[in-house]
Amino acid sequence: MVTALYIHIPFCAAKCSYCSFNSYAGLEGLQSKYVDSLCAELKKMASEGDIGPLRTIFMGGGTPTLLHGSLLDTVLSSCFALFSVAPDAEISIEANPGTVDREKLDLLRKLGVNRISLGVQSFNDQELARIGRIHSGTEATRAVHMARAAGFNNLSIDLMYGLPGQNPGSWQTSLETGISLGLNHLSLYQLTVEEGTPLERMVREDRLQLPDDDEVAVMDAVSAELTAAAGLFQYEISNYAQPEYQCRHNITYWENREYMGVGSGAVSCLHGCRRRNIADPEQYCRLLEAGESVIIEEETLESDASFRESVIMGLRLNKGVSVGQLENRYGLLPEKYYGDLFKQLVADGLLEQRSGYLRLTARGRVFANQVMAELV
Repeated sequence: MVTALYIHIPFCAAKCSYCSFNSYAGLEGLQSKYVDSLCAELKKMASEGDIGPLRTIFMGGGTPTLLHGSLLDTVLSSCFALFSVAPDAEISIEANPGTVDREKLDLLRKLGVNRISLGVQSFNDQELARIGRIHSGTEATRAVHMARAAGFNNLSIDLMYGLPGQNPGSWQTSLETGISLGLNHLSLYQLTVEEGTPLERMVREDRLQLPDDDEVAVMDAVSAELTAAAGLFQYEISNYAQPEYQCRHNITYWENREYMGVGSGAVSCLHGCRRRNIADPEQYCRLLEAGESVIIEEETLESDASFRESVIMGLRLNKGVSVGQLENRYGLLPEKYYGDLFKQLVADGLLEQRSGYLRLTARGRVFANQVMAELV
């Protein structure tokens, strides 16, 4: 039974220099047509059956809050009309400071949204400018206060470390600022320099300098210390939350469960098949208007490949992956499947198996990418 729905909104006010996501600036004129196409795809998805009641709905992007309020209403109303939605469903939307005001936040609450994830990235104006963000630290703080005033109790912000010109002191200041706002969820991401982005070109041409590995390690230590002191417990490699405020939608991905995705570039995992929509939003609209499929790639993973993926994704969670669930789902046990590699990773203090879960150790989380590369 599929209980998670992702809705992709590809519009942005400006494209950040580090961003490799499927998002576009300057397509404001496409918004109405895009929402019509989204609703057509939602209707088609609803006809496939074996869906719901939905436990999570997540509008991501891009910047979903760039949509006019009437278009947001159309999308969310379609979800409630086409699908059964659980009374306690987590309904999330991503937003950037500067794209929300009190009127829009009040509308989102009225439409059923109960969780907001704000893309703050930094409270330092110089750091924000270097990566092409169009808001200030003051605007970010104001957006958090407005969301609180509008009644959003489940509120998260994204912050990034390892930014150009950043140092452990400025990272600590940003993180302390975020924590001081009384948030119950933080997503803390280390900057990844993606090939083909403007940031990658500027770094390659020595026009921007990134913190070195030692400085990033100090930032990691700062994150662990400050979040623990604030009662925000790490539950996934990049995510920290108070009890009961973990992002239920993202846990669906990390537990490698089925989900629906609609919109340009969206991915679905249904009935053991992963499928991806065409990325270009204009082509996405044209295909749906013509009654044609927007799916451009489908893949059914063999059992072994799906098993390895479930192990890798599950290890992102601090609790790890349930060995019993792996055995029930695949008839495989990690210790037997990986053999000597498993034993070596345990002996090296990178993996441990306790209380029915396989998980990374504290040392293993430091070398998570290397461990997962071994297991994939």
